[in-house]
Amino acid sequence: MNTNEDLLSIAALGGLHEIGKNMYMLQYNEEILVIDCGSKFPDESLLGIDLIVPDISYLLENRDRVRGLLVTHGHEDHIGGIPYIIKQLNMPIYATRLTLGLIRVKLKEHGLLGSAKLHEIDSSTILEFGGVSVSFFRTNHSIPDCLGFAFHTPQGTVVHTGDFKFDFTPVNQQYAELHKMAEIGKQGVLLLLSESTNAERPGFTPSERMVGDHIQEAFHQAEGKIFLSTFASNVNRVQQVIEAAEKTRRKLILLGRSMVNVVEIASKQGYLRLPDGMLIDATDSDQYAPHELVILCTGSQGEPMAALARLASGNHRQVSISPGDTVILAATPIPGNERNVGRIVDNLFERRAKVIYGSGSVTGMHVSGHASQEELKLMLSLMKPKYFVPIHGEYRMLHQHRLLAEAVGVESENIFILNNGDVVDLTGSVARQERKIPDGNTLVDGLGIGDVGQIVLRDRKVLSEDGILILVMSMTKSGGTIVSGPELISRGFVYVRKSEGLMDEVQRLALATITQLQETGANQWAVYKQALKEAVGKYLFAQTKRRPMILPIIIQV
Repeated sequence: MNTNEDLLSIAALGGLHEIGKNMYMLQYNEEILVIDCGSKFPDESLLGIDLIVPDISYLLENRDRVRGLLVTHGHEDHIGGIPYIIKQLNMPIYATRLTLGLIRVKLKEHGLLGSAKLHEIDSSTILEFGGVSVSFFRTNHSIPDCLGFAFHTPQGTVVHTGDFKFDFTPVNQQYAELHKMAEIGKQGVLLLLSESTNAERPGFTPSERMVGDHIQEAFHQAEGKIFLSTFASNVNRVQQVIEAAEKTRRKLILLGRSMVNVVEIASKQGYLRLPDGMLIDATDSDQYAPHELVILCTGSQGEPMAALARLASGNHRQVSISPGDTVILAATPIPGNERNVGRIVDNLFERRAKVIYGSGSVTGMHVSGHASQEELKLMLSLMKPKYFVPIHGEYRMLHQHRLLAEAVGVESENIFILNNGDVVDLTGSVARQERKIPDGNTLVDGLGIGDVGQIVLRDRKVLSEDGILILVMSMTKSGGTIVSGPELISRGFVYVRKSEGLMDEVQRLALATITQLQETGANQWAVYKQALKEAVGKYLFAQTKRRPMILPIIIQV
């Protein structure tokens, strides 16, 4: 990092050209502040990987300069990576009350709560970090306690909006602080980082209050049990389900660990009003008539191990879906999840349930928590930035957000669409983008963080496609005489008992390969193993058109 006096830098370690794994960095001279630390789930190419979190190589190299992690809100794509990053770099964490509650659960699960440095903030907090002062403004989103950040530096003010929309009738009465945003804009914004998730959608995002009316209507019409699946973190939606259950005199059952955790935390902190006696355990469901129950569960995105998937397949141990029950999917499938959601919907119809599913704009059961085009233009107009960086979205969304910024008066040469790792440097209030810092994905597999790389993934891919063939033989240490073998073990390649001719030929080829090497004077095990891999692999491809992993094992006796 260039340490010249009065250098202000902005970089993304995640969240550009992707939805999830959000992490951004602001550095002013020797002070580094980190914004959000999310995670995302792997796609089918990352075999066996549980989670993806940001690469913090640059932060580790500059750990003495890192002053803290500031968190905008409590969604997984903004807090999911915290336990894994804190294990490597235990920086102070600043977040609102509900967000801290959700972070505490994660840290406790990882045994990190005792050593964590947690600080509660709200929209009136002012933080000082050397030459950087940070103020906050409240925003609307699909979870309470969301903040945007304003970083005040001698170079100028940098604003990070967090995830937001403008909901003028919020269910939780947490109104967006437009007056603060306007005041920040009036004082002057050097650079704005604004989310781009809905930059392709025209108009305004509807209010969450609209969903509550549709939920109540569906509850009044339902005759049997009601199953409603939504994001556990959508506390506002959960409150509307509770209110509809109260008006229709139904008891509430929670299914899914994340749903139970969020409701418990939000209730304790006063973000949910849960009437006494409404919440019951799933094991007590048989004590009530079907029309007296509503089941709130996870799995709206088709996750195969979530509660909704198990209910749809009839594999849930405590609750079942009967003909005539109503199932509501109060969420729109995230791109890429449509097939899994469709499979669950099919299973639900097979169980003769009444299913309300599909786009939220059609069913009325879901509205986005993200700003559409007119709201994005409103944020740009309030802030009036000199420079603009669209964040949090695929490239097409970032590009569309750039066009919106140009439409409201931001100069096109002052808009930067970055890749993860790209840095915008500002000196003398002039921005340039000329360098990169390390970035990428850190893969989490079980307890391992970053220990699975491309070589391991390549091997897993080979194993998943063509299997493995293991050749085991014993040889004398002194003369290299073959004592036994080669014995062949096939896993995922061919069934040995039905491929005896092929296996016999592989054994003969292996013996001939070793004999030929010995005649040339070769006596190194590494040479033997490499030759076996090449000879057997070539033969098997010629016979089967498959390329299994060949693993020779030579035992010295």
